[in-house]
Amino acid sequence: MASTPDITPQGATASVLSWLRRDLRAALCLGYLLALVIASVAAPLIAQHSPIEQSMDMLAPPSGAHWLGTDDLGRDVFARMVYGAPMSLYASMVAVGVGLALGLPTGMLAGYLGGRVDTVISRIIDTLLAFPGIILAVAVTGALGIGLTNAMIAVGIVFAPNIARLIRIQTIVVKNELYVDAARSFGMPVRGIILRHIVPNAIQPIIVQVTVMLAGALLAEASLSFLGLGVQPPWPSWGQMLARGYTYMEIAPEQMYAPGIAILLTALAYNGLGESLRTRLDPTSRSRR
Repeated sequence: MASTPDITPQGATASVLSWLRRDLRAALCLGYLLALVIASVAAPLIAQHSPIEQSMDMLAPPSGAHWLGTDDLGRDVFARMVYGAPMSLYASMVAVGVGLALGLPTGMLAGYLGGRVDTVISRIIDTLLAFPGIILAVAVTGALGIGLTNAMIAVGIVFAPNIARLIRIQTIVVKNELYVDAARSFGMPVRGIILRHIVPNAIQPIIVQVTVMLAGALLAEASLSFLGLGVQPPWPSWGQMLARGYTYMEIAPEQMYAPGIAILLTALAYNGLGESLRTRLDPTSRSRR
């Protein structure tokens, strides 16, 4: 008799730990992101200074008192880096959450119903995809108002068409499978078919896409904060710090190193985790292993 997979919490935990032991890239990326979350939660314990307290020691180089120096207003760069981390993580989560909330049901509805519904929704998706992403985000942010949450809602709206298009294709593929036809012939309602058969078998590419979009949302937050549409002073974000550091790049280039490297490493961690998840969830990769 074939053994059934262990779907208990203990079995799932053991499976994840086994995967992380085999995949060093996934372990490193997940460890970095976990450390970033811990640093965000424990920011008051890690930072020695206030992120908004100003001093006369402006554009100071790294020292024992200020590990990463100070900015143009005398604020501690390390403290602003630590307090800016939760802003960047929050921004990524909000943008991807909005994209999923808008894109998943829309794309699934288009793929399952087909016909005129699919045609209308597909044309709307194509129209939104025709706009450059950052231009559309700036326009939506201008309509909603300046602020981090509004900026990330705008980025989520930009992400939604890509998610809708991907889940639509997956839904079309899965709804033509024999087990879906069997469920339909036994009289299962549409909601039950979608929740019990379509979603579990079509969601894997979306999981991978989410990790890629987290990196995209991080870069979008940095871009919008750079333009002054994201986090507003005096509260820090990595993109805002990069914008202020750019102003003094010729006389204090080290001001750009810390936020730039943080954005780079976090985006690489998201992308690396997404690539590892893609390999993990790919059935052809599993068969080769």
